[in-house]
Amino acid sequence: MTDKIIENNQVSIMGKIISGFSFSHEVFGEGFYMVDISVRRLSESTDIIPVMISERLMDVTKDYEGSYIQVFGQFRSYNRHEEKKNRLVLSVFAREVSFVEDDSDKVKSNQIFLDGYICKTPVYRRTPLGREIADMLLAVNRPYGKSDYIPCICWGRNARFASGFEVGHHVQVWGRIQSREYVKKIDEDTAIRRVAYEVSVSKLEYLE
Repeated sequence: MTDKIIENNQVSIMGKIISGFSFSHEVFGEGFYMVDISVRRLSESTDIIPVMISERLMDVTKDYEGSYIQVFGQFRSYNRHEEKKNRLVLSVFAREVSFVEDDSDKVKSNQIFLDGYICKTPVYRRTPLGREIADMLLAVNRPYGKSDYIPCICWGRNARFASGFEVGHHVQVWGRIQSREYVKKIDEDTAIRRVAYEVSVSKLEYLE
């Protein structure tokens, strides 16, 4: 995690493998595969987080379901074209992977740090119960001119703070990755269940 190139996007998750490996793509002869990791929350519920792993980091021909692993890497995005428009697809890109005994309560199993720029005006609102929420979209630069676009959700005091941000503002966030199920209506008779991924922000700083 000391690589200067990725200091602005750091993820550490630990959890249980709950799927097999599915092929994603190949770059210069190196295959990349997707696998789902179940990560416990403090509330005892879980987040299901997709992880992209190189075949050079793990033997993707083996069945590891039920095993616990720790992953260090980055939270990345790309646009996938479907249903006549682009959809933002998010996953953890693994740089280091190690097997662990289990997801110990003594270790923080889901942490993320991002340093990026506001690329969409934050949306501030209140829930029916009066809880304050603000949605942000953060552009985090990669080398070679690419960027990852990461949805973030802020609560309470952080939501009020984020509501004053403008496009182009430089911010840092600390928090965790969370998964959230929702139902998308396709037409009058069809609806599909989907999963959204976002960063639940616990700490937020504005950089001049």
